[in-house]
Amino acid sequence: MAYNLLNIGFGSSVVADDVLAIISPDSAPVKRLRDDAKKEKRLIDATHGRRTRSIIVMKNNHIVLSAIQAETITQRYMMLNEK
Repeated sequence: MAYNLLNIGFGSSVVADDVLAIISPDSAPVKRLRDDAKKEKRLIDATHGRRTRSIIVMKNNHIVLSAIQAETITQRYMMLNEK
């Protein structure tokens, strides 16, 4: 079985079929979502020490942090779905 991997920056990838949402980390509800995921051990930090620029919500209820802009990851996701 082949998986479509979505590059989220700095050598990290997620399975594209498991992505529910790609969002910007700026709003208060998103910050609460991130804090709740951290408390519940569902947070995956793929920023490699850089500033968080996007948050990816996965089907398994995990939250993935990325240092790549949400718009860039969305474009990559759309290109994967065109193939």
